[in-house]
Amino acid sequence: MPAKILKLGIPTGSLQKSTVELFSRAGFDILDSERSFQPDIDDEQIELTLLRAQEMSRYVAGGELDAGITGYDWIMENGLDVVEVCELGYSKATSKPTRWVLAVPNESKVKKAQDLRGGIIATELVNVTKKYFADKNIDVKVEFSWGATEVKARLVDAIVELTETGTSLAANNLRVIDTVITSTTRLIANKQAWADSFKREKIENISILLNAAIEARSKVGLKMNVKKSNLDGVLKILPAEKSPTISGLADSDYVALEVIIDEKVERALVPALKRAGASGIITYPLNKVIH
Repeated sequence: MPAKILKLGIPTGSLQKSTVELFSRAGFDILDSERSFQPDIDDEQIELTLLRAQEMSRYVAGGELDAGITGYDWIMENGLDVVEVCELGYSKATSKPTRWVLAVPNESKVKKAQDLRGGIIATELVNVTKKYFADKNIDVKVEFSWGATEVKARLVDAIVELTETGTSLAANNLRVIDTVITSTTRLIANKQAWADSFKREKIENISILLNAAIEARSKVGLKMNVKKSNLDGVLKILPAEKSPTISGLADSDYVALEVIIDEKVERALVPALKRAGASGIITYPLNKVIH
């Protein structure tokens, strides 16, 4: 075993699959993540532990873990002193932030948070919800919910529940009154671990690679050959902010051009490049993009 180890926590539950896939794109293979709470990773300097995102900041702050991945919502809920290394723009279904929303049944007469004065709110995010109502000077009772909170919306006055797409709320005939907190995934570190040169470099390396993998998800590489007489026309078609790599070919009348573009523009861009005189056009997926 190596003398130096970074103890890293990754979230189990809804974020588990997308996190393992993200690590794979970043160059790390995680094995047995479906069967073991301490899966293997192909880096002998990292020791992995699978843990609920709700608990991650507690064990990072306490030093049982050197670093971990969790949501901003649970950092705020637990109120513990950790280093927020970086934001990671991914979640279980999309790259958009998730929201904890104040919701009521469609048939409820409640229109705004103030209408809930004196009422009962069910949520898993108790401390954040209490602060939300306290900041608005609205007196309510906040009860902890052990999951399936949508079901309880007709047993109490309102719920505060996590939503990413809004599908579950709509399926349960619930209406959003307000957003309590917006959350994204974060890489956090223990303060003592962050002060250790080996652990800090290791954490920073993970941060760089994970963010590079996230950046690459929406990009593709594009290669083509262009006759020099058509080069200006081809360059005008490419997005203005992109600076392509241009290199010579054995045929001195042609150059090879390579650029990274947003995947969403590829469909319209490739036919236009073909019409402008580009040939041998190849698009390919990217694992990592590092700026």
